[in-house]
Formats: sequence, structure tokens, C-alpha cells
Amino acid sequence: MTAVDLSSYAGLAAMFLLTFNILLGLLLSTKYNPVRQWPHRRVKIFEIHNWTAYIALSLVFLHPLLLLSSSTAGFKSVDILWPARSPHQKLYNWFGALALYFVTLVVVTSYFRPQLRNRIWKAFHYSAYVAAIFLYVHGTLIDQNLKDQPADLFDGEKIEVEACGALVLGASLWRLRYGIVNGRR
Repeated sequence: MTAVDLSSYAGLAAMFLLTFNILLGLLLSTKYNPVRQWPHRRVKIFEIHNWTAYIALSLVFLHPLLLLSSSTAGFKSVDILWPARSPHQKLYNWFGALALYFVTLVVVTSYFRPQLRNRIWKAFHYSAYVAAIFLYVHGTLIDQNLKDQPADLFDGEKIEVEACGALVLGASLWRLRYGIVNGRR
């Protein structure tokens, strides 16, 4: 297993956790009560939501850092934070870098939520959807082997990314409709 493979797996794990995290956030926004509804027991959804965000953020940082230890990838430290001269697929690396920036913004501002006014925190928190767009576009279009080949959209890993993106899109549309019908935005 190469550093490029490990980076790919770290990116997929981050994507799964961030997808799960967004779905939990949508559930929390509806004032879902797991005691009254399924699973009819006490579940600390908010704590799970926070911890999955912290773990996902760690994986989001680990994903590009692993590329630095690859002898074939050719990435340098500056390419991770500013991929203007990255050795492979610059545009798709920008999508990944922007996802990293937005995920970091969401998690860090959530940590300081008690010090921020709710309206300010919520505005920052909505940028999770921007992060998701960049994340799913990056994951779908990038060549995970770093061979500068066009993406095989029917590859197993790409189908997982596409399915997660579709799931978040569908759940977000459901939440929007739920908010309109129930007067909760």
C-alpha cells in the first residue's frame, strides 16, 4: 500500500464522516428527539455530531499530508495549502483545498459557538454546504491514482462519492421542504 493509496482512503473516510455529520446536522435542525421517536432511547446526537466533525477534520488534514511522504506524487508543503503549482490536476486540487478551508471554518467556529451570537454562528455553519459541494466535486473528478487520467465515474470509489453527494442533496431538499411545511427554517 502506497502513501497515495493511504491518502485516498483517508479522503474517503473523511467524506463518509462529513456526509454522516451533515445528515446528523439536518436531523438536529428539525428538533428530532430520539427518546420520543426511533430508537426510543437516549442518544446524544449533538455530541456525536461534534465528535464526527473533529475526527473528519483530522482526516481532511491527513488526506493531503500523506501525499508529502509519497516519492511518486511530487507534492510539496505549499501545494497542500495553495495548490496553484501542484503537480497534478490543479483545478481539482483547488476544490479539495477549498473544501479543507470551509470544513476548518465550520469546525473552528462551532468550537467558539458560545462566544459567537447565534446568527453569526449559523451563517458560518451554513458554509458546510459549500464545503460539501467542493468535497464531492473534488472526490468525483480527481484521479485518485494521481496519473492525470480522466475520472472513471463508474469506479467503485467514485460511485461512493456520488452516492454520498446525492444523499446529502436529497436530505437537504427534504429538510428545506420540512422547514417550509412546518414553518421551521
